[in-house]
Amino acid sequence: MRLGTIVLFSLLAACSKAAAPKGRPSVPVVVTRARLMDVPYTIEANGVVVPLRAATVGSQVEGIIKRVAFAEGQNVTAGQVLFEIDPRPYHGAYQQALAALNRDKANAENARREADRYAGLAAQDYVTKEQAEQQRANAAASSANVAGDEAALANAKFNLDNTTIRAPISGRTGALLVKEGNLVHANGATPLVVINQISPILVRFAIPATQLPLLQRYGANGGLVVTATPNSGSETVDPGAQPQVGLNIGRNDPGAASTQGGPPGTSPAAAGGGRSGAAPPSTQLSSLVQAEHGSLSFIDNAVDTTTGTVLLKATFPNPNQRLWAGEFVASQLNLFVEQNALVVPTQAVVTGQSGSYVYVITDSGTATQRPVTVERTAGSNSVIASGLRNGEQVVTDGQSRLTPNAKVQITTPQGATPGGRGAGRGGRGRAGAAGAAATPGAATGAAGGAAGPSGDAAAAPASGTPAGGARAGRGGRRGAGAAPATPAPR
Repeated sequence: MRLGTIVLFSLLAACSKAAAPKGRPSVPVVVTRARLMDVPYTIEANGVVVPLRAATVGSQVEGIIKRVAFAEGQNVTAGQVLFEIDPRPYHGAYQQALAALNRDKANAENARREADRYAGLAAQDYVTKEQAEQQRANAAASSANVAGDEAALANAKFNLDNTTIRAPISGRTGALLVKEGNLVHANGATPLVVINQISPILVRFAIPATQLPLLQRYGANGGLVVTATPNSGSETVDPGAQPQVGLNIGRNDPGAASTQGGPPGTSPAAAGGGRSGAAPPSTQLSSLVQAEHGSLSFIDNAVDTTTGTVLLKATFPNPNQRLWAGEFVASQLNLFVEQNALVVPTQAVVTGQSGSYVYVITDSGTATQRPVTVERTAGSNSVIASGLRNGEQVVTDGQSRLTPNAKVQITTPQGATPGGRGAGRGGRGRAGAAGAAATPGAATGAAGGAAGPSGDAAAAPASGTPAGGARAGRGGRRGAGAAPATPAPR
């Protein structure tokens, strides 16, 4: 009886050991190290491009436009002739005013001589004093008429000169609003053309009033750098869509080689078409947007109580005229550079119910949840105020599969274990079926060889050697990510 009990307990113990659950597998993650670097402190805001100066050109006289001396959208300089109005009526008025002036000048000269003569006669009592005073009054009236005629002549000259309309400022003209042959009126409601000065040009943007103390501290001496980037970029074009739109910038287009996969002018089939007959990738139009750099030139003297923001303006040289009046831009104000700031990629920071945290890799190969304080974000990085030390490894991809103290397997961003070989993507060589069955690397290599256009899976090393996984298919390279080969079971 005692012997049977012992045997029964032994069997139960053996069954419990056989049914014991296996440990959880390691979670593949991508990691990076926290590091110290100089991070600029920037304030980003949406801005609007406004011209430095704008002039609405109108007519100061009435008449018919005889000639338009510029083209729409043309750059003009100050004083350049823009319009010519029929000058004949104003030329006649000028000649008439000039004639009246000459007549009154002659009368004034005669009246002056008469006044002098009567003054001498009155001194000798040949004429009365009243007669002498009358002659002096006539001379003064004649002089006043001459002054009036001079003013009328200047007005006639002004109107005559205004029949030729010149550019008041240098800049770029807009649409021609009044064509040749139209009758224009003095100070009419419809302008003739609008000129905007765009070199240099202004960008107007607003920042939160909470940033005003930093702005006053670092912007007191001026010279703060502002960057403006137009809100536009590249577009994806489906090559199968109809109709197709071609973009031809020139022979030296930097986007030609990248979009077509070959030299400029090469057809997509010739550039990327292999013997496999795969469809070419979708064409990408290269982005022509470039950031412009300027300096802060204006800080408003009051905070807008409606929005709680402060209006700023930055001046940009804009030599290539990439910034256009009325365009929306993404503006960035650089206040200062923070030295030796601890940063990690922003995707490493996870926001939970208790705040922000990261997963830190310990020396034992486990992931520990660590709460952190994020000071701010700068581009693709987050500045960590507390919770991390320089050089610690943090998880940047795979956090959703992690639990505290979970075992991890560090991988590359492509999903392969660092340091592995094998797994060709259509490489030159042969991947045997036997080698593929023998090792994980060979299995991956066989898959790469099968994808090649001329893969031969018949003649391959029969034994489980690294050649089964490192030599994969025809036409590619050795891939990354296969584990070291293990001998095939006998």
